[in-house]
Amino acid sequence: MNGITIETILAIGFAIAVVIVILKSARIVPQRSNFVIERLGKYSRTLDSGFHILIPFIDKVAYQHTLKEEVIDVERQACVTRDNIQVGINGVLYIQVVDAHKASYGINNYRYAASQLAQTTMRSVIGQTDLDKTFEERARINEIVVQALDEAASPWGIKVLRYEISDIELPMSIKDALEQQMRAERERRAAIAKSEGERQAMINVSEGHKQEVINLSEAEKQKQINEAEGRAREIELIAEATAEGLGKIAIAIQQPGGQDAVSLRVAEQYVKEFGNLAKETNTLILPAQLADIGSAVAGLTEIIKKKS
Repeated sequence: MNGITIETILAIGFAIAVVIVILKSARIVPQRSNFVIERLGKYSRTLDSGFHILIPFIDKVAYQHTLKEEVIDVERQACVTRDNIQVGINGVLYIQVVDAHKASYGINNYRYAASQLAQTTMRSVIGQTDLDKTFEERARINEIVVQALDEAASPWGIKVLRYEISDIELPMSIKDALEQQMRAERERRAAIAKSEGERQAMINVSEGHKQEVINLSEAEKQKQINEAEGRAREIELIAEATAEGLGKIAIAIQQPGGQDAVSLRVAEQYVKEFGNLAKETNTLILPAQLADIGSAVAGLTEIIKKKS
């Protein structure tokens, strides 16, 4: 054996056996993971993260589960809405293992089971929803699917965190109809907006005319008030001036020579006005006592004295 003795071979074999035993007995569980241990084919315990020693050839790691949140892509499926429109829906499912024992022995493949259950639940929910509501109420549909999945997956040791509809595919004919509907809706809104703008413009113009008429009437009213006040003030000033003038005349009449001055003034006015009368018309009616100008002047003077 080229110098290799039986003792050496036995020592090497023993060392290899020790290494195998150590490898079989020592287990390091990563963080956020659980190992399910079976002893002689029967469930023994669940190992949490850390270092653990197993009994070689008796204990074995049957299942390994991660406790992290898992993302499962739910394949596209054909669903029929309540108004008989077929749509294709893609989804994304978020789950997490909360009980490694149930996840190992409660179901054969919890990922596949959750995916299939999400598809069937989605078909049921879409079948109770109109096409328009399918787009408008995604959040509500997601909540219904999550609630149904969580209740069904509880015996599997699985927690369904959320479900999101990633895409909704419509038939081409439905897409064309929706586009026409949206185009008609946009045109209707544009027409309404235009009519509302024209209506508001007409209202603004009429309000402007109304305010203009009110302003003109107010201005005319103020003008008439100002003119009336001006005429009243004019009459008042004329009356005051006339009264003041008459007062001065009365005082002047009482002065020496005042009577003669009044008589002379009246005579001058009498002759002047009589001359003007003769200029304005060819027909002239003469007073019966034309020659007695002094009597007329005396009568007028007497009237002035009484008024004074």
